[in-house]
Amino acid sequence: MLNDPRNGIAMSKFTLADLEKRVHERAKASAAESYTRALLDKGVAQCAKKLGEEAIETVLAALQDDKGKLIAEAADLLYHLLVVLEARGVTLEQVEAALEKRTGRSGHEEKASRPRS
Repeated sequence: MLNDPRNGIAMSKFTLADLEKRVHERAKASAAESYTRALLDKGVAQCAKKLGEEAIETVLAALQDDKGKLIAEAADLLYHLLVVLEARGVTLEQVEAALEKRTGRSGHEEKASRPRS
């Protein structure tokens, strides 16, 4: 952990790319050894359901005055998002490339350009 002198908060060098690697490696383990593998064995629908649950918990935590709870729920949300991406064979790099394409215009312009279903 690093200390951020601007606000005194401990900062980590651990990245989403590190977490993606860990999810990918844990996906190769047995379900008895790995929660990640156990989730993946339940199928994409169950992984997506868990992601949705974590999203709701993150929203609820954001509405509370408890920064620690929000941080913990956000960590769970990111983990479960990466599990869903792993289940579908989508890499973080592909998601980052999609985000990069969006940076050339405003968020309003980008959202307006999406096809409506």
